[in-house]
Amino acid sequence: MIVFVNRFFYPDFAPTGMHAADVAFDLAAAGREVHAVTSRLAYDGEGKDYPADETVRGVRVHRVWTTRFGRGSLGGRSLDYLSFYLSAFFALARMLKRDDIVVAKTDPPLISVVTALAAMLRGARLVNWLQDIFPETAARSGVWLARGPVGAFLRLLRDWSLRRAAVNVVLGERMAAELGRLVPGAPVRVASNWADGTAVRPMPSGESTLRREWGLEGRFIVGYSGNFGRVHDCETLLAGARLLLQEEEIVFAVVGGGFRIRRVVAAGLVNVAVRSYVREEKLGESLAAFDVHLVTLLPEFEGLVVPSKFYGAMAAGRAVIFVGDREGEVARLLAKYECGLTVAPGDDAGLAAAVRDLRASPERLRTMGERARAAFEREWDEPIALARWREIIDEAAK
Repeated sequence: MIVFVNRFFYPDFAPTGMHAADVAFDLAAAGREVHAVTSRLAYDGEGKDYPADETVRGVRVHRVWTTRFGRGSLGGRSLDYLSFYLSAFFALARMLKRDDIVVAKTDPPLISVVTALAAMLRGARLVNWLQDIFPETAARSGVWLARGPVGAFLRLLRDWSLRRAAVNVVLGERMAAELGRLVPGAPVRVASNWADGTAVRPMPSGESTLRREWGLEGRFIVGYSGNFGRVHDCETLLAGARLLLQEEEIVFAVVGGGFRIRRVVAAGLVNVAVRSYVREEKLGESLAAFDVHLVTLLPEFEGLVVPSKFYGAMAAGRAVIFVGDREGEVARLLAKYECGLTVAPGDDAGLAAAVRDLRASPERLRTMGERARAAFEREWDEPIALARWREIIDEAAK
């Protein structure tokens, strides 16, 4: 039996849950017994709770009870996390048997500790799937609980859970190096995230119905899609947009949510359009609506996080402007495949110049997009990623 543990799961659109579901459904289709332990909550906090127990595409989904304070306050979010830790632990303790495999993601943070304890008690094998490295990410975001003696204690728990695992899966080479430095001796394997190359495909931006619905026809759109969180560079985007205010044909579109969205809205820039998350079935059109994609990551988070929105941009066959460390994971990939540009954080003039240059060079933009899609089909398409995960599960079973 294989059990996935994450606070969100299909049909919710939280990226962590969507990737977990992709792997779970693939394993179930191959005849494996697959379960998921998750919550009943929706990532966006809207709508009714999901069913407590159901079978979806061969995967038995167990949705445990949690509090539902949401992400509005640190205290409420902490209680949501704590209730999930407890409910998930008891569910796993009842469910797991010797030599079962349990795959723990990183929502909520440190769920690997709870999962490791349940796996140890039941003789199961643990695979940690790290979307970020906690508590370092939280500490560098300014969360005081992740610093000082409390942070040191959290790191001890984290290190124990990672060293107990059969393998710890990370998203990139920089992340693997950082984890090796932080937790020497923990087994590490790189397996990047992905996008669905059939659902997200290159199309002329003018063919996107969302582009028309958003009232952006005839404009050159620099798009940011997905979570705009604490780890992302918001200020360079806004400063670059201010420099382009007089060029009315250029507009920045931010489609998603997260901590920084309030800052984007509060800036009140007429050339920055903000839209909420789109449903999964509309994601391909949303990503194709942009002429060029913007991906950002503050340099202090390199090695701790890899922006998953990069893979969607590649699938859509779009060039990427990356605002971040020139030696970072995304910057290296853009340089390797010649499908985008990198701008240093704080270089608003550099961002504005990159946008102007790409808008004025449609042939260059098209070539970058073709290279992006070609690289995607070799490296990050869903079938490639799922085959990689079948290998990881088989190796853990041995």
